[in-house]
Amino acid sequence: MKKITLILMLLISTISIAQNVIDGRVIDGFDQPIPGVSITVKGTSTSTISDFDGNFSLTTDKDYPFTLEASSIGFDSTTFVVTSETKDITIILEDITFLDELVISASRAPERLFESPVSIERFGIKEIKNTPAADFYGGLETLKGVDINTNSLTLKSINTRGFATFANTRFVQLIDGMDNTAPALNFVLGNLVGLSELDVQSVELLPGASSALYGANAFNGILFMNSKSPFDYQGISAYAKGGITSQEAAGDNEFYDVGIRMAHAFSDKFAAKANFSFLRGTDWLAADQRDLSNPGATRDSDPGYNGLNVYGDVVAQTLDRVGAQLATNINPETGQPFLTPAQASLLPNTLVSRTGYAEADLVDNRAESLKFDASLHYRPFENDFEIILNSKLGRGTTLTQDANRTSLRNFFLQQHKLEIKNDNFFVRGYVTAEDAGDSYDIRFTGINVNRAWKSDNQWFAEYAGAYLTAFGQTGSEEQSHIVARQVADTGRLIPGTPEFEQAFNAVTSNPDLAEGSKFTDKSEFRHADANYNFSHLTGNFADIQVGGSFREYELNSSGTIFTDFDGPITYSEYGVYSQVQKKLLDDRLKITGSVRYDKSQLFDGNFSPRFSVGYTLGANRNRNVRASIQTGFRNPTTQDLYIGLDVGANALIGSAPDNLDRYVITDPSGNTITGRDAYENSYSARSVAEGNPTVANIDIVKPEKITAYEIGYRAQFGSVILDGSIYYNQYEDFIANEEVIVPGEGNVNGTPAEQQLAREAAQDIQRRKIFTASTNSDVDINSYGFVGGITAQVKGFDLGVNYTFAEQDFDQEKDPDFRSNFNTPKHKVKVTIGKNDLFKNFGFNANAIWSDDYLWESDFGTGEIPSYTVINAQINYTIPALKSRLQIGANNITGDEYYTAIGSGFIGAQYYVGLTINNL
Repeated sequence: MKKITLILMLLISTISIAQNVIDGRVIDGFDQPIPGVSITVKGTSTSTISDFDGNFSLTTDKDYPFTLEASSIGFDSTTFVVTSETKDITIILEDITFLDELVISASRAPERLFESPVSIERFGIKEIKNTPAADFYGGLETLKGVDINTNSLTLKSINTRGFATFANTRFVQLIDGMDNTAPALNFVLGNLVGLSELDVQSVELLPGASSALYGANAFNGILFMNSKSPFDYQGISAYAKGGITSQEAAGDNEFYDVGIRMAHAFSDKFAAKANFSFLRGTDWLAADQRDLSNPGATRDSDPGYNGLNVYGDVVAQTLDRVGAQLATNINPETGQPFLTPAQASLLPNTLVSRTGYAEADLVDNRAESLKFDASLHYRPFENDFEIILNSKLGRGTTLTQDANRTSLRNFFLQQHKLEIKNDNFFVRGYVTAEDAGDSYDIRFTGINVNRAWKSDNQWFAEYAGAYLTAFGQTGSEEQSHIVARQVADTGRLIPGTPEFEQAFNAVTSNPDLAEGSKFTDKSEFRHADANYNFSHLTGNFADIQVGGSFREYELNSSGTIFTDFDGPITYSEYGVYSQVQKKLLDDRLKITGSVRYDKSQLFDGNFSPRFSVGYTLGANRNRNVRASIQTGFRNPTTQDLYIGLDVGANALIGSAPDNLDRYVITDPSGNTITGRDAYENSYSARSVAEGNPTVANIDIVKPEKITAYEIGYRAQFGSVILDGSIYYNQYEDFIANEEVIVPGEGNVNGTPAEQQLAREAAQDIQRRKIFTASTNSDVDINSYGFVGGITAQVKGFDLGVNYTFAEQDFDQEKDPDFRSNFNTPKHKVKVTIGKNDLFKNFGFNANAIWSDDYLWESDFGTGEIPSYTVINAQINYTIPALKSRLQIGANNITGDEYYTAIGSGFIGAQYYVGLTINNL
């Protein structure tokens, strides 16, 4: 009986313990509920998450009293002691101060943003929810020192500290530690195949050189996007947005953007999540028909017209050259030359181009982005040790440009990762693979649709014959050119007709650029990296980290981009690094030193050291000064090394030693030219244009290096925060493209007779080829700038203003053929204002961005970008009963169209309405 009684007492005690249920609510200092707060029973793995209304409930077997720990990004963590079962616990979290915000990327370990050894920008959940931008990625432009070049509704390219085109190879973007650079394109496609805004926990941006910790290409900046853990953020959330884009060239067009996130922790050991989002709209139409080489020219006024967003008119010949050919070619019907020498002599030395097609004729202007990702998370010991299996799949349709404009249609990018980590280490391996899908080159589409209808030889012959006839009748060159074009264009394929569509489909599905325009590419890279932080072992001595990485590229374009005609090209690179941090003088002085060694299979090894020092001032430790010297490097891209692509006006050639002899083309006269000739038998294009051909003597490309000096200051005085820095960058072996002209005949370094023949051929567009060759500049290139910002809270209003100054120091006269592609306004100002609780459940946010005018340089086109001002705003209303938030917003409210690059579509206004449900 006593045993039974004892067993019953133990059972009752166990049941009693198992039924300790705690209910409560989490609010902020303004009595507003805080969703998504993690509440954990201290010393156990028992935890829960507050819901949309801030309510939570948990059950624990721990004896009273015990302590609850509550934490959420953007708030100071707090504890609450529970002495007995209760149903009305209220936990108050205070907004975290600027001094205490945590960042990870600056040192690969958690640290206060205030003490970061280098400049860093952070964009958290609060900023994501409040951004007026139609998507959170566009909202990053409000960060200090950040430029966003908009090429498409779905493709925005982030840039910091200058030197960038849309193909921004100096900037790295990591999503949960994975580099989502497209392997063949060599640049990040914005957020086209990135994260859903529902799953973004935080965004951190390092604007300077970061190679000491992150290796090659972390050169002018690196962006980190971190997703939410399914252990901490559970449930189902969704959003839906819709509205219109308004542009003069494209009109008013609808767009919509929807997404859903599902996450669940099945136990303290196992959790999973999945995200899906889809956007569809109409892109900003590129309709700039200026001829950059002949400003003011039109198709009617200039026979050699070459419009910026007109394609096919790059094919051109001089009429006297056409006449010379017709005077030597035999007409099979008559057995005589097509023209007599006397007739041929009447044709002028006038450049004539074929009639091209506008971009609107060659693209459907559809913009799409479909993203899906799923991950499994396993914590076998119910602590911080975690195993993650993650897959990301993205498909998009967008427009981009580098040397040519490209329609990325059904472009597909996938990433798969296995990661093992805890608070002290991580080991991860992943693969990034792309498939060009139905992508095609717009310029070659225009060229080869024309050729599918009528060959170049036939068109120019008909033009020359019609010109002679009209000139004999009128004596007017201008009128004769008009008549000649009408005759040569007779029967031309008209957009929208079945004949045009048939030719268009045939061209865009053919990867042979002699007849088609399709890109075939299935390149990928495989990457592994690891890091170990010894701080838990070294105690107060110092924080010590070591790590390393390995990457292997596999280029697989079937010869359509790279010279991989006979199979994929592979090469690899690796790196190792170490960092030591030490605090001194009552933890006011923080010293950081790090160094990294990297080695590419194709180049010598490279060391990248970094040293920084920071000191906290003031009795309240509310001011901090910092100084750093950082070095960085970037290896030549896959295209710098292995591209072999004729883009019509010129040919792009990479300078890997094994690439130069594989690339063989012919000039219009049939002379054979190799990639090696671009480096060993060429003239500078500028010297030929000036009529004095000078041997180019360019070197094969090698890694580029940077040394960056920075001084910064951060301070908080009450609700006012100051943050600013000045920097100076010195570049060595700056990677650049140089235009050279290879003569099809003669030798630039040969005998006097061979040199004379080469000079003559170089000035004849029929006996030469223009190359854009990858090389390094010999001149000193430096850049410097200032970035500063002030934020404050005044009567509940969040106010902010920041200013960026950027300039390059480069003597163009020392290297007239070099183009730096700085592409950054000298002055830029951004102003923000917002209030989350203007009225009950009602808030608003707005910003204005002003940009100075600047020169844009790229392979596609060079010209001035006018100054512009953009105003964005949104209002929002929280619906507690539906656990939802309604948002109405507009980007570029004034509708004044602007553009950020030569050749891209003018950006109009975008208006939207969005509803977000249960986004914790």
